[in-house]
Amino acid sequence: MAVTWANDAVFYHVYPLGMCGAPQRNDFHSPSVARLAQLFDWIDHWRYLGVTALCLGPLFESTGHGYDTVDYFHVDRRLGDNAVLRELVAALHGAGIRVVLDGVFNHTGRDFWAFRDIRQHGRHSAYRDWYDGVDFRRRSPAGDSFTYNTWRGAYELPKLNLLHKPVRQHLLEAVDFWIREFDIDGLRLDACNLVKAAFLRELGRHSRKRKPDFWLMGEVVNGNYAPYMKTRGLDSVTNYNAYAGLVSSHNRHNYVEIAATLKRQFGSHGVYQGAPLYAFVDNHDVNRIGSRLRRAAHLYPAHLLLFTMPGVPSLYYGSEWGIKGARSKFSDAALRPAISRPDPGGMPHAALADTISRLSRIRQSLTALRHGNYDELFVQPEQFAFARHTHDQAVIVALNAAKQPAQMTLWVPHLSGRVLHDVLNPGDRFQVHGEHVTLESVPAHWGRILIAS
Repeated sequence: MAVTWANDAVFYHVYPLGMCGAPQRNDFHSPSVARLAQLFDWIDHWRYLGVTALCLGPLFESTGHGYDTVDYFHVDRRLGDNAVLRELVAALHGAGIRVVLDGVFNHTGRDFWAFRDIRQHGRHSAYRDWYDGVDFRRRSPAGDSFTYNTWRGAYELPKLNLLHKPVRQHLLEAVDFWIREFDIDGLRLDACNLVKAAFLRELGRHSRKRKPDFWLMGEVVNGNYAPYMKTRGLDSVTNYNAYAGLVSSHNRHNYVEIAATLKRQFGSHGVYQGAPLYAFVDNHDVNRIGSRLRRAAHLYPAHLLLFTMPGVPSLYYGSEWGIKGARSKFSDAALRPAISRPDPGGMPHAALADTISRLSRIRQSLTALRHGNYDELFVQPEQFAFARHTHDQAVIVALNAAKQPAQMTLWVPHLSGRVLHDVLNPGDRFQVHGEHVTLESVPAHWGRILIAS
């Protein structure tokens, strides 16, 4: 049975090594520094934004960026220790915020103890079967006496052999430990499309025996998302398809792009109809929304769309103020800056956080925005309207990306004779005449959220 609490959630995504200002490399001998404790100061801010779940990670001992794991059982010394994480999760739970960690199960770092043993003992290592494609007939580009499969050709990230039972047992023991020690609520599964389907199913069964409402979300960039939820036991998948359309539609002044994506995904014949896909406008792997949008004013309709389209919305730390950040050819550091405190002073779009707070609370107040079906109503290059509806609630969302107010006439036969109240712009109301309603002035770079009385 699918976990449902996340369907109603608003997520906030933190990349802690960057946000907390940790050194880029782990020297493996310095004492731990509780940089993770900085996050206690963010809890009130997250509550103000309406956040109900925190996606936090990677956290465990690693060589550099966190996805090169060295030890699944200890918090990275650059962030603190297990006690700090335990206290943080307890404080978040006390504030009504669930916690989801990064599960990096496709690969480890080269400093992981099993890989070090292979490097030391070669073909005589007891752990030679822990990694995929280990071949002692050839040397690796990293200078090893053997070669091996990797994550996308990155030899600092050797790929685990998930067909090997001791590997699976070690990873499942780590998940047991995280649930028992920290009381986490779920996992974001890194590079999920590369993880064996059988292991995903085993992970789902195993973790939900320990915690029945344990949530699993897979990072999948391209391809068909449906199998991950239908046959591999996941509750959600990253909606990169909608992310691409959401950004491109604003930059190209062409809402037809995102409208086509949402119709294909969630319309009456949608391939993911009813699926709570994980929605976002940026994350730690892509350029910040503040850098991607060519017109800064589009930050507002973009977030309006994020909080009203089907799916589970997620905010990436700092982007609630529209900060900029673009990756370079050799580094993602600009996407993952240190921000010690939630202080809007000096931020490029300080008021955006207030808007997000409003959108979050509107979403939480309207069941149809969280669980409703999706129907397209109106599409032009810079205007877009759709309906979200359950059996007892109908919501109409209208967006205007243009520099000037726009008029839309919508066909809404199911609302004939009703009055539509705008909860986004309180006091504005519109009468449905016959089967149509005309929205005379949808504000520039903004929109309307209408409910029927």
